[in-house]
This record gives sequence, C-alpha cells and structure tokens, in this order.
Amino acid sequence: MIVDGPQRIVCLTEEPTEILYLLGEQHRIVGITKYTVRPKEAKENHPIVSAFVSGSVKKISALNPDLIIGFSDIQADLAAKLIRANQQVLIFNQRSIAEILEVIMTIGRIVSAEEKAQELVNQYQQSIDSAIQRVSLLKNKPKVYFEEWDKPTFSAIRWVSELIEIAGGEDVFSHKSHGKLAKEREIKWDDVIDMNPDIILASWCGKPVDIESIKNRPGWSEINAVKNDRIHEIDPSIILQPGPASLTEGLEVLTSLICSD
Repeated sequence: MIVDGPQRIVCLTEEPTEILYLLGEQHRIVGITKYTVRPKEAKENHPIVSAFVSGSVKKISALNPDLIIGFSDIQADLAAKLIRANQQVLIFNQRSIAEILEVIMTIGRIVSAEEKAQELVNQYQQSIDSAIQRVSLLKNKPKVYFEEWDKPTFSAIRWVSELIEIAGGEDVFSHKSHGKLAKEREIKWDDVIDMNPDIILASWCGKPVDIESIKNRPGWSEINAVKNDRIHEIDPSIILQPGPASLTEGLEVLTSLICSD
C-alpha cells in the first residue's frame, strides 16, 4: 500500500494553509479559517470553517477531514471538542524561528513533500543568514520596543524578538520573549520609559494601532522613539503569523523600519 499522507486537511490557522500552498499541496485543503490572508486565492478556493478560537465541530466534521491542523493553547478548547468528535487533530506550538522552520519540515513530511519543504527551509535560512551578515556591519543597533497588545500591554513574542535582532535592532524586552504564555510577556508602561527605546513598533492582533494614544501615555513624551516620531504599525498578518509570512515580508518590513535612519 502506498501512503501519500492525508488527503482532506482542515487548517484552523493561516500558517498551514500558506505552507501547503508553497509546497504545491493545496489540493489537500478542504477548509480554512476566516482569518486567512495568505495566499489571497485561498478564500476563493476553500470553505471557511472556523475563526481562531471557535469553529463548528459539525461543519468541520461534515468535510470528512483526515487531518485538522491548529496552533497553540489558544485553540485547545476547539481541538478538544474535535478530538471528542473522533477527529484527528495536530496542534503545533511554534514560538521561535527554529520551530517555525521545523513546522514547515513536519508538514512537508506529512504530505510526502519533504524535499520541497527542505528547499523552502533552505531558502528562508539563506535569507536570514544574509540579513545577519548585513546587520553585522552596523555600528549601532537601535533599541526597539515591540507592542503586541495595548491593554494589558504585551511585548514581543519570541519569533518577533528574534526577527528584530536579525533586522538590526535590539529588542529591549528580549528577556521576556521566551515566555510560553502571553501573561509572561506583560509589561508596565513605566518599564518602557525606563528602557527608552529608539523605535516603537506595534502590531495589535485584531485591531488597528492607535499611535496617538501611544504618544499620549503618561511620561512617554520623553521616550526617544516618541520624541523622534519613530512609532510604526506593522500588519499582524505578516509579523504575528508564525509561518512563512513573518520570515519573508515580516523580516523585510522590520529591516526597512529599523534601518531607515
């Protein structure tokens, strides 16, 4: 018997959808999340069966999937419901660049496209190595504060922190980025004042960034980034997605913002 991997895959997050498209295996996808942005044609080609933390078990089960792929503890409740419905569920919890690359390889192995997956990983690694080489020539690395949410206030998750460093910046809260839970990355506004970053980057997953409100926080007028008007919003779909988007477009945007002066 020839084993060719699952033929009917439901993707509860965007990353596996983009990965399967990049592997040329998109014909296996039978359902996606409504938050899918990449690739653009995905929403035209596949039915939407879930949000991020919620989804219809009945609707998903009706697609007769042989594999459902999700991400992180945030989807634990939905995953548990699907498992109780006797569905085969795979939940990744990638938090670093190395883990993102391993997810690409794992999905490649699952769908019998390991060679193509290795090519993608090699391509991303070469881009990262090139960026690191360029950054090594910089005399000064600007201090960067990345804000993932405003209230409560969370600093950068690990892969974003790593990308900031690769792009030529110094993440002022890098020591918090290794926390598995968001609450481990919670900070106080006074902490940012003490760090006095040169650049503030914000990507509030799920809502637009209010740059004026950031400028007007108590005491923040003395922060270098505020004084020099270096506060920038980054599209969550290219930086808070632990997949190919962050390693490509996300890194490019970070580099342009950090190395602009």
